[in-house]
Amino acid sequence: MLMQLPAVGAATAAPLAPVKAATAASPRRYPPIRLSASPSTESSPSTSAVSGQRLPPSARHSREHLGGRNNVPARPSKGRVFFLDVNPICFRGSQRSLGAFARWLSLFFAHVSLRDPVVAVLDGVGGNEYRRRLLPSYKAHRTRGVGKGADSRVVDVLRECNVPVVQIDGHEADDVVATLTEQVLQKGFRVVIGSPDKDFKQLISEDVQLVMPIPEIGRWSFYTLRHYVAQYKCNPTADLSLRCFMGDEADGVPGIQHLVPGFGRKTAVKLLKKHGTLENLLNTAAIKTVGKDYAQDALVKHADYLRKNYEVLSLKRDVNVQLDDRWLSTRDTCNDTSVLSNFILKFNEGQKLNSRFRTGTDRSSI
Repeated sequence: MLMQLPAVGAATAAPLAPVKAATAASPRRYPPIRLSASPSTESSPSTSAVSGQRLPPSARHSREHLGGRNNVPARPSKGRVFFLDVNPICFRGSQRSLGAFARWLSLFFAHVSLRDPVVAVLDGVGGNEYRRRLLPSYKAHRTRGVGKGADSRVVDVLRECNVPVVQIDGHEADDVVATLTEQVLQKGFRVVIGSPDKDFKQLISEDVQLVMPIPEIGRWSFYTLRHYVAQYKCNPTADLSLRCFMGDEADGVPGIQHLVPGFGRKTAVKLLKKHGTLENLLNTAAIKTVGKDYAQDALVKHADYLRKNYEVLSLKRDVNVQLDDRWLSTRDTCNDTSVLSNFILKFNEGQKLNSRFRTGTDRSSI
């Protein structure tokens, strides 16, 4: 069940206190180091919103041991490792909100990750500069300071809940998650990325899922390979190439439509289904005709433009960060309720003090 917490509200958080690279919680807060985590006993939700209801033991037993074909027991599922993209859950709309952070984190622990390992990742200082050098419009419209992760209070709460916190200067959280995801997969685990960021869709596979906070329903919702194929009618391997054509308005990455208005999604999907990736398509178009005249001309004339979009939008897998085996251990959840409850109480008290300061009224005397 959802942890019983005091009511939460919105507030503007203090400026981010520097949190340096690849740091984990204090060793004394961790359970003994294990080189592999026990396979999760929870089945990954296959669709839509997470309700928080757990299967009774008998049902879990049936699903795990009788779920195979022809009465052959199903193989135990791989253990899961969660990566939590911290920055997006620290906002309510466009405003920073400690209340939003506390709510999404409590739902994440209670209904999503349970006791599976969780690694929190923050944007590093100057993380956008690499892409802004390639494309000056990249996130240029965003308010200065936005996208810098979270303040020190958020970091403290995560560590007190036995969640290691990683921040690499010069890199966005997306690139750090992509790099660590590759390392986790090599160790035989599945990965679930907690974030509303569509950039992570390029990582989706049989062993990589997303779980997104959905404000409209107040829950986290799993998004899998099956959901992606149903939504986009193509494989996630083509996702990045497709976005190079379509652009990303939210991140300030223009698509090709403003150069070639007739070159839309339908044309891009058709060409990518046949040629696989953007690079294969551009290389083929350079030596022979691959489509109608307007599409052929666009691919030849704007090849460098599309390649630059690809470099900007692709997640890096070579960030200088190394997975710590302790991060794969079953998370100790004993502090969750008390830490989050105390955080909310302090947060509410801070709200009252701010209100008194603004109005010049000591409400306790009313």
